[in-house]
Amino acid sequence: MSQPDGRLSMDTDPHERSPQDACGVFGVWAPGEEVSKLSYFGLYALQHRGQESAGIALSDGERIVVYKDMGLVSQVFNEATLDSLRGYLAIGHCRYSTTGAPVWENAQPTFYTAREGGLALGHNGNLINTPELAAMLPDHRSAATTDTEVLTSLLAVHPDQTTEEAAMALLPKVKGAFSLVFMDETTLYAARDPQGIRPLVLGRLRSGWVVASETAALDIVGATVVREIEPGELLTIDERGVASHRFAPAAPKGCLFEYVYLARPDTSIAGRNVNSTRVEVGRRLAKEHPADADIVIPVPESGTPAAVGYAEASGIPFAQGLVKNSYVGRTFIQPSQTLRELGIRLKLNPLRDVIEGKRLVVVDDTIVRGTTQRALVRMLRDAGAAEVHVRISSPPVLWPCYYGIDFATKAELIAGNMTEEQVRASINADSLAYIDLDQLVSATEVPKSRLCRACFDGVYPIEVDEDSRGKDLLEKSCGTPRERPLSAVPR
Repeated sequence: MSQPDGRLSMDTDPHERSPQDACGVFGVWAPGEEVSKLSYFGLYALQHRGQESAGIALSDGERIVVYKDMGLVSQVFNEATLDSLRGYLAIGHCRYSTTGAPVWENAQPTFYTAREGGLALGHNGNLINTPELAAMLPDHRSAATTDTEVLTSLLAVHPDQTTEEAAMALLPKVKGAFSLVFMDETTLYAARDPQGIRPLVLGRLRSGWVVASETAALDIVGATVVREIEPGELLTIDERGVASHRFAPAAPKGCLFEYVYLARPDTSIAGRNVNSTRVEVGRRLAKEHPADADIVIPVPESGTPAAVGYAEASGIPFAQGLVKNSYVGRTFIQPSQTLRELGIRLKLNPLRDVIEGKRLVVVDDTIVRGTTQRALVRMLRDAGAAEVHVRISSPPVLWPCYYGIDFATKAELIAGNMTEEQVRASINADSLAYIDLDQLVSATEVPKSRLCRACFDGVYPIEVDEDSRGKDLLEKSCGTPRERPLSAVPR
């Protein structure tokens, strides 16, 4: 279940969606720099967090221009487009939809005319009191179909307030996960929910400042990591520098699944490199669930660090037993059943000479529905594997996420409906084992009380009302937006 940045963007089985994050956000304030290109490279580094659409909003100090479209960052932007986007202040966004349909109208950054100018906003996360917030909108703004659009409208509808004043009044009323970048004509803003569920970091350029979902994006644009933006904190960045404002007390509950799967391995969270955490999880997995095997192989790429750790701790040789096709992206072709059964080979193919006759430990990051692992085990057996022992570097995923990961419903989560032995039998592995939750938490070096573990243990740090759940909850009342032909997208 791998994604870009060295991870495949879709599952090996085309009909099984892996867990998808809400989005990646990026912001830059840097007079004298080509901020459109810095935003492009920042979004490119965050592409794994969302592949449905991408956009950049940019200001020259007098007006905001927004350019966005459906598709990957490299498909939406080219050099001529970026050269035409001139200014010193920008925000960028790459989207995977968790509220609102994946159509052009819902692509971000969102934009509204505010006061005497404009306001553009990008959001990573998912709100859980969206209906309550939408009820605060005036009638002419009430057709919003995403939680992000609701936030943007609410920040823009108070002509008697500055953007900062509007944000300080609104953000304490917002519940759920939100890492925000937003801007007016002269100022960059960044805010993080009081639980800090989704990551957001501040970086320093030679001539300005950068905010981004992950430290890897700061590295790519040559920025120095300053610090994480604190839960419950609003930053304003302009010619006077960076100013911090506290809109709510911090109650940290960072997402544990970022360490397992979502974040790039070269990102750091809470001062610890994600790759180091994943390798340590593999070591602990080997000690907790040993296997009598000949080689350890990863499911590329997100299973690789844990497989390295497993091999190191077990003494079983590490090997690359699966070859990944790095150029496979999203496909909208619906294959026949015969071709669908071969879908895994489009993205992964076994090295028969490596695995034939061998007892394998296969390390993967998660099992969601089990379809991918079932196909993978079958493929490895067809290639001559003598035994297949599956080891998972996360605990069983038992509960859906309401804070910005588009997990399946509980009914679709295989571990939520079967015992571990039943899951093993379903995927036809010789053995199956998951890392213990406490072992995973310990590997992060973050106290358990400061992590959101809801998808693993069902303990939700923010209570979610049944009426506030669902990807299409706003569209139920106002109708799903019609997708605009790409040829008609404003340039």
